[in-house]
Amino acid sequence: MTKIFCLEMIFSLMLVGCAGKEPTISATLNREAFVTGEFLANPLQWRVITSNASTTDETMSTLFGNDAAVNYARTNAQHDYPNGSTLAMVTWTQQEDGRWYGAQIPAAVKSVEFVFVGATPDGKPSYSYQKFAGSPLKQSFAQEYPVASDRALELLSLRAAVMP
Repeated sequence: MTKIFCLEMIFSLMLVGCAGKEPTISATLNREAFVTGEFLANPLQWRVITSNASTTDETMSTLFGNDAAVNYARTNAQHDYPNGSTLAMVTWTQQEDGRWYGAQIPAAVKSVEFVFVGATPDGKPSYSYQKFAGSPLKQSFAQEYPVASDRALELLSLRAAVMP
């Protein structure tokens, strides 16, 4: 009988000890990481092609694409995106995540780069590269090319991340 009483007492104490009030964590949006500017489209509304983080300059980047670009990137290893494809590389500075020890999350947007793939009237590919930087984001560079420029080619050559 004493064994049963002791077990009941231990069990009761365990329940009482676990019944404390849990701390509430309010969910907030990271508004600092929002992309704002005068763009043709907001790349954060597109799908992700790939992403990376750099420890050397403490930035993180995500390559987004419109439907044509994402569908092509996920099914082809080549870099000759079809007409109508648009890629956007958004780069943020990093900041510590206050909710997860050791984690980094996006801070302020550092730059947004766009690559537009089009076609000339005679059917040859054309490429337009635009870069937006500063705070607030403003266009700092724009150029059209019959062949992808160095930076545009670099963005076009990034491989899509494998996603389930």
